Amino acid sequence: MPTIYDVARVAGVSAATVSRVLNGQRTVDPDMVARVLTAVRELGYRPNAVARNLRRSRTTLWAVIISDIGNPFFTSMVRGIEDVAQQAGYSVVLCNSDEDPDKEETYVAAALSEQMAGVIISSSGSVKAARSLLDSPVPVVAVDRELPRGEVDTVVVDNEAGARTATEHLLAAGYRRIACITGPEGVSTADHRLAGYAAALPAEPLVIRTDFREQGGYDAMAALLSAAERPDAVFVANNLMTVGALRCLADRGVDVPGEMGLVGFDEIPWADLVRPSLTTVAQPTYELGRMAARLLVDRIATPAAKPATVVLPAELRPRQSSTRP
Repeated sequence: MPTIYDVARVAGVSAATVSRVLNGQRTVDPDMVARVLTAVRELGYRPNAVARNLRRSRTTLWAVIISDIGNPFFTSMVRGIEDVAQQAGYSVVLCNSDEDPDKEETYVAAALSEQMAGVIISSSGSVKAARSLLDSPVPVVAVDRELPRGEVDTVVVDNEAGARTATEHLLAAGYRRIACITGPEGVSTADHRLAGYAAALPAEPLVIRTDFREQGGYDAMAALLSAAERPDAVFVANNLMTVGALRCLADRGVDVPGEMGLVGFDEIPWADLVRPSLTTVAQPTYELGRMAARLLVDRIATPAAKPATVVLPAELRPRQSSTRP
């Protein structure tokens, strides 16, 4: 197999220059960089990752810990992370905590023991996992959800403003008894979206907390329909719960939007294909991932910099499910 010295000979540079190019250092003359990369391709040279990681005391891997791999919201977000990671010379290991704090803690422990170059996490709310990350030297970025009890680089959308806009939209459409189905207490997206809903509501809030899953949305909607004074509209705080709520309404023969208006947080790929089409609060999912990855690259480069928080806007997309006849 070709060695770094073979690459240096073909490129007409020193082995130290080849090493600097392959390690991504920006102080090398662009002409030398081009010669080295051409030689690498011609020879089929592959760096010894094990030896390189031993020298660096870390890998070139990022752990990306998401809360639910079955949620399509994360697909575009992870793509944004991966695109930036590849450009920066890193590979991504995807970990699914499944909204389970115990699994999240296991993945965090594995990322730290394997000396990952960085961690991007959408937290399920585990304080123990957050503490482990904060106590470690590994660079961390929180995405979509804030990390409990800690200050790290963070990328989120303006959840409170998005939920407030959704609730105001239902009020403007003529709905008056508006309920909210949200996620577990202590998870930032659930809490902030609930706060935005409550801030817009002139009446007493009607809230059911569940687990951010489709069945949780179904069960919560069933409970609202069984109430003595059932609501005439509902704001649902994530896409999977929205699917469950819609399924429950269909099973019970409740007309949407005539008997029940509905707005869901998170865009759904088929939102404008179903009938009635579904009003959503859309998040810039790819940009969430891209920005989180950029912050991690910067954090790796400048570990002592003050943590940054990036808040992206959410967009209301009105459709038929919230348009009262």
